[in-house]
Amino acid sequence: MTQAAALPLGEHVRVAGRSLFTHRSGRGGPPVVFLPGASMVGLHYLNLHNRIAEHTTCVLYDRAGTGFSERIPLPRTAAEVADELRELLRVSGISGPYLLVAHSLGGVYARRFAQRYPDQVAGLVSLEGAHEDWDDYMPPELRIQHGAADAPMPEPSTEIIQRFRELITAKLADWPAEIRELLIERQLDLEWMRIGALERSNLATVFAELRRGGPIPDVPYLLYTANGIDPSQRLFLSEELLRVQGERKLAMYRALAAAAPRGEHRVLAHGSHSWLHMDQPEEVVEGILDVLKRV
Repeated sequence: MTQAAALPLGEHVRVAGRSLFTHRSGRGGPPVVFLPGASMVGLHYLNLHNRIAEHTTCVLYDRAGTGFSERIPLPRTAAEVADELRELLRVSGISGPYLLVAHSLGGVYARRFAQRYPDQVAGLVSLEGAHEDWDDYMPPELRIQHGAADAPMPEPSTEIIQRFRELITAKLADWPAEIRELLIERQLDLEWMRIGALERSNLATVFAELRRGGPIPDVPYLLYTANGIDPSQRLFLSEELLRVQGERKLAMYRALAAAAPRGEHRVLAHGSHSWLHMDQPEEVVEGILDVLKRV
């Protein structure tokens, strides 16, 4: 393990010949592991990490090919990502079972991990985790099978970049200055934007993989829905589509929680999909701690 170059915290760990960024704090168990959404990295969850580390071991990391980890070809299968995470935790000496907190695309990888290593999962928290039932609820314009996820990323205009900079700066206002500035510059980098788009470009494939993978273990499963409009999506989608998407994703996550033996659904009234853990961090921390008590 070596200290992460040019980063104020964390280290790089060699996993299957690749260098993965990870940051670990706290003691005890079950360990809480954050799985970022596409275009996000582990340090975007530092606000939650620091709070949860007061209670147990807490882990942030970047998947291979993303963030501050080594670049590799993308996209990958969900099994590859799940196996990589399992090996990272083993090499790092962090014993399970784990409470997996997964945001957006990270939800696919968390549930694939649960399918492959059911005895290593103590609980799941979904921060609007991506789910294979999405197309069953959405209008044609937003369905994965119709290319909503894998369309080529348009070149953002100078105006959009500036508006995105203002948005990110506001969302990261409470982060340490050296981390905040680094994340802002990297997140606005066109390479990082393309990596995010590329990583999520095989959603139809990984959704099919999940359908074949079998059930997830019967563990506490908390699903959050953000009921606010995502300001990032407002740059690309109409107000009407955003309204319909909000109504239908609420119905989807509510149904998923009802179908899980130990499922629970909570709504973040002012949260937005990309930023829900920054919009309402107190509520998310409360939920994670509630699941920790249940496991």
